[in-house]
Amino acid sequence: MKEIEAWYDTKYDEWTRLERHKIEFDITKRYLDDYLQGENLEVFDIGGGPGRYSLYLAEKGHRVSLLDLSKRNIEVAKEKSFEIGIQLNDYIHGNALELDYLDKTYDVILLMGPLYHLVKESDRRTAVEGALKLLKPNGIIVASFISNYAPLQDYLSKVSPIESVDRILGYLENGKNKTLEGFTTAYFTDYMGARTFMKSFELTELVFAGVENILCCKEKEINSLEDSEYKKWIEIGYYLSRDENVIGTSQHFLYIGRK
Repeated sequence: MKEIEAWYDTKYDEWTRLERHKIEFDITKRYLDDYLQGENLEVFDIGGGPGRYSLYLAEKGHRVSLLDLSKRNIEVAKEKSFEIGIQLNDYIHGNALELDYLDKTYDVILLMGPLYHLVKESDRRTAVEGALKLLKPNGIIVASFISNYAPLQDYLSKVSPIESVDRILGYLENGKNKTLEGFTTAYFTDYMGARTFMKSFELTELVFAGVENILCCKEKEINSLEDSEYKKWIEIGYYLSRDENVIGTSQHFLYIGRK
Protein backbone atom coordinates (compact mmCIF):
# COMPACT_ATOMS: atom_id res chain seq x y z
CA MET A 1 0.00 0.00 0.00
CA LYS A 2 2.86 2.38 0.78
CA GLU A 3 4.35 1.78 -2.67
CA ILE A 4 0.99 2.50 -4.37
CA GLU A 5 0.51 5.62 -2.26
CA ALA A 6 4.00 6.85 -3.16
CA TRP A 7 3.33 6.25 -6.86
CA TYR A 8 0.34 8.58 -6.87
CA ASP A 9 1.94 11.04 -4.46
CA THR A 10 5.16 11.56 -6.41
CA LYS A 11 5.19 9.89 -9.83
CA TYR A 12 1.78 9.97 -11.48
CA ASP A 13 -0.73 12.70 -12.29
CA GLU A 14 -4.10 11.00 -12.10
CA TRP A 15 -6.01 14.23 -12.77
CA THR A 16 -4.63 14.64 -16.29
CA ARG A 17 -4.98 10.93 -17.11
CA LEU A 18 -8.66 11.37 -17.89
CA GLU A 19 -7.85 14.30 -20.15
CA ARG A 20 -5.76 11.90 -22.24
CA HIS A 21 -8.35 9.13 -21.94
CA LYS A 22 -11.50 11.10 -22.73
CA ILE A 23 -13.35 8.11 -24.15
CA GLU A 24 -13.10 6.26 -20.83
CA PHE A 25 -14.18 9.37 -18.93
CA ASP A 26 -17.12 10.32 -21.14
CA ILE A 27 -18.61 6.84 -21.51
CA THR A 28 -18.28 6.22 -17.77
CA LYS A 29 -20.03 9.53 -17.03
CA ARG A 30 -22.80 8.50 -19.41
CA TYR A 31 -23.35 5.37 -17.32
CA LEU A 32 -23.37 7.36 -14.11
CA ASP A 33 -25.98 9.68 -15.62
CA ASP A 34 -28.14 6.73 -16.67
CA TYR A 35 -28.01 4.68 -13.46
CA LEU A 36 -27.67 7.16 -10.61
CA GLN A 37 -31.28 8.22 -10.48
CA GLY A 38 -32.59 10.72 -7.96
CA GLU A 39 -31.59 14.07 -6.53
CA ASN A 40 -29.22 14.93 -3.69
CA LEU A 41 -27.90 11.39 -3.43
CA GLU A 42 -25.36 10.55 -0.75
CA VAL A 43 -22.33 9.28 -2.68
CA PHE A 44 -19.08 7.78 -1.35
CA ASP A 45 -16.24 7.67 -3.86
CA ILE A 46 -13.78 5.09 -2.49
CA GLY A 47 -10.36 5.27 -4.10
CA GLY A 48 -11.57 8.10 -6.29
CA GLY A 49 -8.14 9.61 -6.91
CA PRO A 50 -8.21 13.41 -7.26
CA GLY A 51 -12.00 13.39 -7.51
CA ARG A 52 -12.81 13.60 -11.21
CA TYR A 53 -16.02 11.63 -10.77
CA SER A 54 -16.68 13.06 -7.31
CA LEU A 55 -16.69 16.60 -8.64
CA TYR A 56 -18.75 15.61 -11.67
CA LEU A 57 -21.47 14.19 -9.42
CA ALA A 58 -21.24 17.06 -6.94
CA GLU A 59 -21.83 19.50 -9.80
CA LYS A 60 -25.08 17.63 -10.41
CA GLY A 61 -26.19 18.36 -6.86
CA HIS A 62 -25.26 15.13 -5.13
CA ARG A 63 -23.58 15.09 -1.70
CA VAL A 64 -20.26 13.42 -2.36
CA SER A 65 -17.49 12.25 -0.03
CA LEU A 66 -14.12 11.25 -1.46
CA LEU A 67 -11.60 8.81 0.00
CA ASP A 68 -8.21 8.05 -1.49
CA LEU A 69 -4.97 6.38 -0.45
CA SER A 70 -2.88 9.23 -1.86
CA LYS A 71 -2.49 12.42 0.15
CA ARG A 72 -1.55 14.24 -3.05
CA ASN A 73 -4.75 13.14 -4.77
CA ILE A 74 -6.78 14.48 -1.86
CA GLU A 75 -4.90 17.78 -2.06
CA VAL A 76 -5.58 18.02 -5.80
CA ALA A 77 -9.27 17.32 -5.20
CA LYS A 78 -9.41 20.23 -2.75
CA GLU A 79 -7.56 22.50 -5.19
CA LYS A 80 -9.88 21.62 -8.07
CA SER A 81 -12.93 22.03 -5.85
CA PHE A 82 -11.82 25.55 -5.04
CA GLU A 83 -11.15 26.36 -8.70
CA ILE A 84 -14.63 25.37 -9.88
CA GLY A 85 -16.50 26.44 -6.74
CA ILE A 86 -17.84 22.99 -5.87
CA GLN A 87 -17.32 21.64 -2.37
CA LEU A 88 -17.36 17.95 -1.56
CA ASN A 89 -18.86 16.80 1.73
CA ASP A 90 -15.60 15.26 2.86
CA TYR A 91 -12.02 14.65 1.68
CA ILE A 92 -10.62 11.57 3.40
CA HIS A 93 -7.08 10.24 3.25
CA GLY A 94 -7.73 6.56 3.82
CA ASN A 95 -7.55 2.93 2.74
CA ALA A 96 -10.31 0.99 0.96
CA LEU A 97 -9.46 -2.02 3.13
CA GLU A 98 -9.99 -0.10 6.37
CA LEU A 99 -13.52 1.29 6.39
CA ASP A 100 -14.81 -0.14 9.67
CA TYR A 101 -14.54 3.19 11.49
CA LEU A 102 -17.15 4.77 9.22
CA ASP A 103 -20.72 4.70 10.52
CA LYS A 104 -22.62 6.47 7.73
CA THR A 105 -24.49 4.78 4.90
CA TYR A 106 -24.76 5.94 1.29
CA ASP A 107 -27.14 5.76 -1.66
CA VAL A 108 -24.26 5.22 -4.08
CA ILE A 109 -20.74 3.88 -3.67
CA LEU A 110 -18.06 4.19 -6.34
CA LEU A 111 -15.28 1.60 -6.14
CA MET A 112 -13.54 2.59 -9.34
CA GLY A 113 -9.88 2.38 -8.36
CA PRO A 114 -9.11 -0.05 -5.53
CA LEU A 115 -9.99 -3.34 -7.24
CA TYR A 116 -7.23 -3.04 -9.81
CA HIS A 117 -4.59 -2.27 -7.19
CA LEU A 118 -5.35 -5.24 -4.95
CA VAL A 119 -3.44 -8.28 -6.15
CA LYS A 120 -4.90 -10.74 -3.64
CA GLU A 121 -8.47 -11.85 -4.25
CA SER A 122 -9.05 -11.85 -0.50
CA ASP A 123 -8.22 -8.13 -0.44
CA ARG A 124 -10.49 -7.40 -3.40
CA ARG A 125 -13.24 -9.23 -1.59
CA THR A 126 -12.58 -7.28 1.61
CA ALA A 127 -12.83 -4.01 -0.32
CA VAL A 128 -16.19 -4.90 -1.85
CA GLU A 129 -17.59 -6.27 1.42
CA GLY A 130 -16.47 -3.13 3.26
CA ALA A 131 -18.13 -0.94 0.65
CA LEU A 132 -21.36 -2.92 0.77
CA LYS A 133 -21.58 -2.47 4.56
CA LEU A 134 -21.75 1.27 3.89
CA LEU A 135 -24.31 0.97 1.10
CA LYS A 136 -28.00 1.41 1.87
CA PRO A 137 -30.50 -1.33 0.89
CA ASN A 138 -31.35 -0.88 -2.81
CA GLY A 139 -28.27 1.33 -3.13
CA ILE A 140 -26.03 1.35 -6.21
CA ILE A 141 -22.39 0.24 -6.36
CA VAL A 142 -20.17 1.08 -9.32
CA ALA A 143 -16.90 -0.85 -9.70
CA SER A 144 -14.10 -0.69 -12.27
CA PHE A 145 -11.53 -3.20 -13.46
CA ILE A 146 -8.56 -3.00 -15.85
CA SER A 147 -8.35 -5.62 -18.59
CA ASN A 148 -5.38 -7.98 -18.64
CA TYR A 149 -5.14 -7.15 -22.33
CA ALA A 150 -4.60 -3.44 -21.55
CA PRO A 151 -0.77 -3.62 -21.41
CA LEU A 152 -0.71 -5.27 -24.83
CA GLN A 153 -3.11 -2.66 -26.19
CA ASP A 154 -0.87 0.12 -24.87
CA TYR A 155 2.10 -1.29 -26.72
CA LEU A 156 0.01 -1.80 -29.84
CA SER A 157 -1.39 1.73 -29.87
CA LYS A 158 2.11 3.18 -30.12
CA VAL A 159 3.78 0.13 -31.68
CA SER A 160 6.32 0.53 -28.85
CA PRO A 161 9.49 -1.58 -28.76
CA ILE A 162 8.82 -4.82 -26.87
CA GLU A 163 11.48 -5.67 -24.32
CA SER A 164 9.91 -8.99 -23.34
CA VAL A 165 7.18 -10.91 -25.14
CA ASP A 166 6.87 -13.24 -22.14
CA ARG A 167 6.22 -10.32 -19.77
CA ILE A 168 3.43 -8.90 -21.93
CA LEU A 169 1.80 -12.29 -22.42
CA GLY A 170 2.28 -12.98 -18.73
CA TYR A 171 -0.53 -10.57 -17.91
CA LEU A 172 -2.91 -13.00 -19.60
CA GLU A 173 -1.75 -15.75 -17.27
CA ASN A 174 -1.91 -14.10 -13.84
CA GLY A 175 -2.92 -10.45 -14.32
CA LYS A 176 -0.25 -9.19 -11.95
CA ASN A 177 1.78 -6.06 -12.61
CA LYS A 178 4.99 -5.92 -10.60
CA THR A 179 6.17 -2.75 -8.94
CA LEU A 180 7.44 -0.09 -11.37
CA GLU A 181 6.88 -2.13 -14.55
CA GLY A 182 5.37 0.88 -16.27
CA PHE A 183 2.79 1.18 -13.51
CA THR A 184 2.51 0.58 -9.81
CA THR A 185 1.40 -2.69 -8.21
CA ALA A 186 -1.79 -3.74 -9.97
CA TYR A 187 -4.10 -6.60 -10.86
CA PHE A 188 -5.61 -6.95 -14.32
CA THR A 189 -8.39 -9.36 -15.28
CA ASP A 190 -10.42 -10.57 -18.24
CA TYR A 191 -14.03 -9.48 -18.34
CA MET A 192 -15.45 -12.89 -17.45
CA GLY A 193 -13.29 -13.02 -14.33
CA ALA A 194 -14.40 -9.54 -13.26
CA ARG A 195 -18.03 -10.29 -13.92
CA THR A 196 -17.92 -13.61 -12.07
CA PHE A 197 -16.23 -11.93 -9.12
CA MET A 198 -19.00 -9.34 -8.79
CA LYS A 199 -21.67 -12.02 -9.20
CA SER A 200 -20.34 -13.68 -6.04
CA PHE A 201 -21.81 -10.88 -3.91
CA GLU A 202 -25.46 -10.34 -2.99
CA LEU A 203 -26.04 -7.84 -5.75
CA THR A 204 -28.29 -7.54 -8.77
CA GLU A 205 -26.24 -6.73 -11.85
CA LEU A 206 -27.66 -3.75 -13.71
CA VAL A 207 -24.92 -3.46 -16.29
CA PHE A 208 -21.52 -4.85 -17.16
CA ALA A 209 -19.78 -2.81 -19.84
CA GLY A 210 -16.56 -2.74 -21.79
CA VAL A 211 -16.00 0.98 -21.53
CA GLU A 212 -13.74 1.83 -24.49
CA ASN A 213 -14.28 -1.42 -26.44
CA ILE A 214 -13.09 -1.12 -30.06
CA LEU A 215 -12.62 2.66 -29.78
CA CYS A 216 -9.48 2.27 -27.65
CA CYS A 217 -7.36 1.27 -30.66
CA LYS A 218 -8.00 4.71 -32.21
CA GLU A 219 -8.15 6.77 -29.03
CA LYS A 220 -5.64 9.43 -30.08
CA GLU A 221 -7.34 9.99 -33.44
CA ILE A 222 -10.84 10.12 -31.92
CA ASN A 223 -9.71 12.57 -29.23
CA SER A 224 -8.44 14.95 -31.91
CA LEU A 225 -11.75 15.12 -33.78
CA GLU A 226 -13.90 18.21 -33.67
CA ASP A 227 -16.65 17.99 -31.08
CA SER A 228 -19.60 16.91 -33.22
CA GLU A 229 -17.65 14.01 -34.75
CA TYR A 230 -16.16 13.04 -31.38
CA LYS A 231 -19.67 12.78 -29.88
CA LYS A 232 -20.74 10.43 -32.68
CA TRP A 233 -17.95 8.02 -31.77
CA ILE A 234 -18.86 8.26 -28.08
CA GLU A 235 -22.42 7.32 -29.02
CA ILE A 236 -21.13 4.31 -30.97
CA GLY A 237 -18.82 3.33 -28.13
CA TYR A 238 -21.64 3.54 -25.60
CA TYR A 239 -23.83 1.36 -27.80
CA LEU A 240 -21.09 -1.26 -28.23
CA SER A 241 -20.04 -1.25 -24.57
CA ARG A 242 -22.57 -3.97 -23.69
CA ASP A 243 -22.07 -5.99 -26.86
CA GLU A 244 -20.78 -9.37 -25.65
CA ASN A 245 -18.78 -9.72 -28.87
CA VAL A 246 -16.52 -6.74 -28.10
CA ILE A 247 -16.57 -6.25 -24.30
CA GLY A 248 -13.23 -8.02 -24.04
CA THR A 249 -11.56 -5.49 -26.36
CA SER A 250 -11.84 -2.79 -23.67
CA GLN A 251 -9.09 -1.59 -21.41
CA HIS A 252 -11.57 -0.92 -18.59
CA PHE A 253 -14.65 -2.82 -17.47
CA LEU A 254 -17.50 -1.17 -15.57
CA TYR A 255 -19.91 -2.99 -13.25
CA ILE A 256 -23.05 -1.40 -11.83
CA GLY A 257 -25.14 -3.33 -9.36
CA ARG A 258 -27.95 -2.87 -6.84
CA LYS A 259 -27.73 -4.10 -3.25
